[in-house]
Amino acid sequence: MFLRSVALKRSRSLPDGYPFDVAQRLIGGCLEFPSAVTFFVGENGSGKSTILEAIAAAVGLPAVGGDAVAYDETLQDARRLGNSLQLIWNRRSLRGFFMRSEDFFNFTRRILSLTQSLARDAAEVENELSGYGLHLAKGSLLGQRQALIDKYGEDLLACSHGEGILHVLRERFAPGGIYLLDEPETPFSPQRELALLSLIRQMAEEECQFIIATHSPILLALPNATIYNFDENPAQVCSYDDLEHVKLTREFLNAPQRFLRWL
Repeated sequence: MFLRSVALKRSRSLPDGYPFDVAQRLIGGCLEFPSAVTFFVGENGSGKSTILEAIAAAVGLPAVGGDAVAYDETLQDARRLGNSLQLIWNRRSLRGFFMRSEDFFNFTRRILSLTQSLARDAAEVENELSGYGLHLAKGSLLGQRQALIDKYGEDLLACSHGEGILHVLRERFAPGGIYLLDEPETPFSPQRELALLSLIRQMAEEECQFIIATHSPILLALPNATIYNFDENPAQVCSYDDLEHVKLTREFLNAPQRFLRWL
């Protein structure tokens, strides 16, 4: 694995309040990442996204969809906490990204805007250049536009949210990268979750490392993954069958009327 563990810097006195109180409560000694895929699971508000965002800030990963982690106003607390994290590496990877599912529409809008801008620029150079210069400039602009279309499609906004995210992930994952994903399953149907599970497993076999915050019992079933339960203080490694998410889902599916009669 690339990233071996994360801990709070012992040499630094931490401020009071959020997000440092969350980190002190959850990280304990350190969080270790012994497998290709690590899941953070817990109730809403348990702190899993806070820790994941801080790790993304500390690693310096680019963001897919939103503003760069270093400039995103919604990640100010993550950057503050990230500065107080100590990262232990087996080896660094220069590939990878951080993605929150809610940022995906920003990404699709940027791709659409860029393809439209390149088309306009190609039309405008006809008024400014001629001959071989026009041929080179127009060819370069239209070539860049076509490359985006070949990679992401004519219009990602025409896809469903789940289809679009899955398409982007397939195109952006590369062997030897480290990827931090915050609840990527949010827009997915169960069938699409299985497709995402298969994609993560495939990329893990190509020397990728994943740290994923999720609620999905489907994703959490990935063989040989490390699962941290953030409902424990500090977060504890937990087996799949012992997770409350899994137990509750099984109980509901086996006897939904037992739950529905109390609604």
